[in-house]
Amino acid sequence: MKKTCLLLIIVITAKANAQGPVVKTANGTLQGITEASGIRSFKGIPFAQPPVGDLRWKEPQAPQNWSGVRKADHFGPQAMQRFIYSDMQFRSAGVSEDCLYLNVWTPATTNHEKLPVLVYFYGGGFSAGDGSEYRYDGEALAKRGIVTVTVNYRLGIFGFMAHPELTKESPNHASGNYGLLDQHAALVWVQKNIAAFGGDPKRVTIGGESAGSMSVSGQVASPLSKGLFAGAIGESGALLGNLSPMPLAAAEQNGEKFAMTTGATSLADLRKIPADKLLEISAKARFGATIDGYFLPEQPQTIFAAGKQMHVPLLAGWNSAEGGYTAILGKDEPNLANYTAAVQKQYGNRAADILKVYAPATDADVSRVATELASDKFIAFSTWKFIDMQSKTSGQPVYRYYYTHKRPAYADGKPNNSPGAVHSAEIEYALGNLATNKVYAWTRDDYQVSETMQNYFANFIKSGNPNGKGLEKWDTYKSGSPNLMIIDVVCKPTVSQTEARYSLLDNWK
Repeated sequence: MKKTCLLLIIVITAKANAQGPVVKTANGTLQGITEASGIRSFKGIPFAQPPVGDLRWKEPQAPQNWSGVRKADHFGPQAMQRFIYSDMQFRSAGVSEDCLYLNVWTPATTNHEKLPVLVYFYGGGFSAGDGSEYRYDGEALAKRGIVTVTVNYRLGIFGFMAHPELTKESPNHASGNYGLLDQHAALVWVQKNIAAFGGDPKRVTIGGESAGSMSVSGQVASPLSKGLFAGAIGESGALLGNLSPMPLAAAEQNGEKFAMTTGATSLADLRKIPADKLLEISAKARFGATIDGYFLPEQPQTIFAAGKQMHVPLLAGWNSAEGGYTAILGKDEPNLANYTAAVQKQYGNRAADILKVYAPATDADVSRVATELASDKFIAFSTWKFIDMQSKTSGQPVYRYYYTHKRPAYADGKPNNSPGAVHSAEIEYALGNLATNKVYAWTRDDYQVSETMQNYFANFIKSGNPNGKGLEKWDTYKSGSPNLMIIDVVCKPTVSQTEARYSLLDNWK
């Protein structure tokens, strides 16, 4: 009888593996797929209960167990969001409030391999994005020996609305930051389960771009993160400086004002509003990270200054044209007279300070300098603050980059007239997904840049140090000795000559 049962188990297991690789997690068995490259992928894995009904605007709850074998061969739904960014190409089928799923790509064939892990958070202004986007695909890094994970998290009103009644009902006396808590729940899931995919829970690096990078800085700052990851990558964005989170009281007031526009008179009524209707009526509202007293007990800047953040190696930087010069000049021609007038209009009695450090010498310099000012004002300064604070108080190595490689011409032959490397341009390069973006006519130079950037990222994920054979040596950044790596067709280690700009912005009153 025992032999018969054993034989039956072997037959069932063999059949399951023939249909796709099988992994047993803490909540049940998953069956993924084997990609043509040999990488095994598992998509649409629930890492928390669906945040619907009474769980709307609550901390993510631990996922429920399932019996049998759960198919993990397709992406879960996107978080509720409107169509905002044309460059986002999703592979998931539609939006849903039931969105807390993650995806794993692994080169491992057993659960004993203890490979390094990257957990990546998407960008999109905390209003859009999805772990199924082509540019975040984890197969390329998996082929370099890294277990790669993308995570969905709640967005907009579903992910970041604070309200006094929500704070009151919370066991932690906090509200807002549900999207950041979703990311935290995914990191807890990774600690419990990534070994089953051949990953090492002690070698987890978190990464992200834009709002994803802001999320990384939030996770590094949060006291809830202790022990959940060993390194961090931030691409263009942080919850510091001019992008610091809103105090809870102010966020609660915003939530109250929005709730009044819905006609709802109670939380129960708010939770009964259909998700698509709530998305529609919140289209003009803006929600973001909050000093909620729980995930973020203080401003991140205060946490970093006291050295209370996660003491982990950091690789971070930004692009050369995060913002365009039209953000300063509007439709005016880029010349000295128009630039001076625009700065005086925007900065008033502080314009002279700005013109001192953002100082074009000739008309020909204006578009570049205005681009630098727009970029710093938008997102570069906050990223610099993250880098600078981590280098001062973490006791861990920090590596700063400046990405300058401009995308090539469009696939239809039109020239790319952007002033440099625009916001988000580096993602496909860093994660090895150029070929999935059909908008541009990629060249040999582009693939060379991608190869270099992947190598730096992979080395950092594996060891906490981006340096390796065949790469330009990347020195650590230290406040007062601001080394950085210019990433382009030819990578160039250098010392930043622009710190006066950030000193000015840092002391802005």
